[in-house]
Amino acid sequence: MIKSFQTLSSKLVSILLAFFCVALIAISLTLYVSWQLEGGAAAINDAGSERMRSYRLAYLLTYNIYFGLDQESMEGEVHREMAAFEKTLMDLEQGDPSRPLLLPKDVGVRRQMANLRLEWQGHIRPLLEGVLNSHEPEARHRLLKEIRPSVENYVGLVNGLVLSVERDNAYKTSLLRSIQLGLVMLAIVGTVILIFLMYLLIIRPATKLQEGIQRMAGEDFSVRVPVENRDEFGALALGFNQMADHLEGLYNTLEQRVETKTHSLEEKNQELGLLYEVTALLNEPAAVEELSRRFIRRLMTQFNAEGGAVRLVDPSTQKIHLVVTEGLSDDFAQKESCLNMGECLCGGAASSQTPAFFDLHQPTELKLMYNCRDEGYRSVSVFTIKVKKRLIGIFNLYFLKARGFTPMEVHLLEAVGQHLGAAIEGQRLVSREKEMAISEERNLLAQELHDSIAQGLAFLNIQIQMLEDSFRKGNDSEVVEGLSHIREGVQESYDDVRELLVHFRTRVHQSDLEGAIRSSLEKFEGQTGIKATLNISGEGAPLDTSNETQVLHIVQEALSNIRKHAAASNVTVEISRNGDFVISVRDNGHGFNPELQPGDSHVGISIMKERAHRIGGQLGIVSRVGTGTEIRLTLDKSYKEAA
Repeated sequence: MIKSFQTLSSKLVSILLAFFCVALIAISLTLYVSWQLEGGAAAINDAGSERMRSYRLAYLLTYNIYFGLDQESMEGEVHREMAAFEKTLMDLEQGDPSRPLLLPKDVGVRRQMANLRLEWQGHIRPLLEGVLNSHEPEARHRLLKEIRPSVENYVGLVNGLVLSVERDNAYKTSLLRSIQLGLVMLAIVGTVILIFLMYLLIIRPATKLQEGIQRMAGEDFSVRVPVENRDEFGALALGFNQMADHLEGLYNTLEQRVETKTHSLEEKNQELGLLYEVTALLNEPAAVEELSRRFIRRLMTQFNAEGGAVRLVDPSTQKIHLVVTEGLSDDFAQKESCLNMGECLCGGAASSQTPAFFDLHQPTELKLMYNCRDEGYRSVSVFTIKVKKRLIGIFNLYFLKARGFTPMEVHLLEAVGQHLGAAIEGQRLVSREKEMAISEERNLLAQELHDSIAQGLAFLNIQIQMLEDSFRKGNDSEVVEGLSHIREGVQESYDDVRELLVHFRTRVHQSDLEGAIRSSLEKFEGQTGIKATLNISGEGAPLDTSNETQVLHIVQEALSNIRKHAAASNVTVEISRNGDFVISVRDNGHGFNPELQPGDSHVGISIMKERAHRIGGQLGIVSRVGTGTEIRLTLDKSYKEAA
């Protein structure tokens, strides 16, 4: 930095003030000399008037004597002239700045002025007063004779004073011209100097800065501007040089930084590619073992690992079970098929739920760690598999050489571990959902079997017992009647079995609920001879597949109840998609009073209500004796339709 900093403005102001002071002094000197010249001219004029008054005084006295003028008038005139003479002498001696009137301060001029005063007071004035005061003609004539040479002598002194003042004025006039010529030279030289200084202080630094900027624009980052002055341009030059140093450093390291950024972007792309591929692999339908195997193989390829393993934690026993291995022997898999939490390297990492890295050549007291080393590996890493911060397992990467992981790689592996955890948890949820669905279907099947076949078989059992009793008694009519009842029961059970087979074989394919219902109605009409009609109105998005299946079973259950209990000749199924999804099943049978029914104990209605509740729908029953029955299912469109 520039320590003794002086601003450019202060330099310019100093230069201009210096020129102003010089010009002011020269102009003041010119004014002073011209004022002295004006005062000297006034002194010459007054001295000349003294010369004229001397002659006038001599004239007045001589004229009065020879021509006999009035004595009093003549004396008054002479006294006035004498008073004016003395006043002029006094003005010459003291000066009058207001006129201006000023005698030069030259010693010779001052001496001549003093001689004039002495001559006037010591000789001329006494002669004049003697003539005025003398009453004898002879004395006057004698005094008049003395006045003439005295006046001529006095006039000579005045002439000498005037000549001295004129010489002084001539000198001052020459001095004034010299000063004026100096002012002209000062203006010329000052202009040249100012131009030169402006060039040194402003133009040249600005030009150098401009040249430096142009060279820098041409990618010449080695350019530097010399710091010659300690002013604003010096600060600019210093800042320019610092900027050039910075730009040169950036330019010199640009290739390296680009390479670093490119490498970083490549790493990021590889990480994103790994995340994408792992996500794609885990989204494919497969068992947990297959998902884990795909996962660990992809990581081994990404990180050049020679071995890998995936282990899952049993939440009930807190045991760590080996699920899949890659690059590891069967003996190793058998030895570490099951570990306790906190046991060995993997168990310890699982217990702490943090990633861990181990160099197998470092001494340790953990015996099980030698299983990894016996496989020929140098280092092993352990990463967690979590779902919502809950540990469900760990995975390992094995390396034949020492291998460490950067924080970015650790973060990436933790992220893919969470993806694997989500996929495993998803598979578990799917399995549980399938189990629940199977269990629910079994319950519904059991209810339907109980309501139909089980009751029919119970009826047949009773009829057979009654038939045996009739055989023992030899009552042929009761035997024939019993056989008839048994045949009817068997036929009814056979119909129930066929209906159940139709229910559970009918499935909704490709969201074609209308087609599945139409197929069910055709089979219903063919089996019962009851006319079945399907009406569809409105348009809307299809329901979820699971919801469509439940809707189909509700329709089939309603048709089963119509076959068993309604004695109807016509059935109409209507599907409406105007807003909410509404499906109704109407028949023209004898109907019933819903309030007198046993409610939930009626298996068919209970099953339909249970299915409707499962999909969030509302099941309504409208029926009166002799007017048929309508079963209506309503689903809220905003919640139950598929996107």
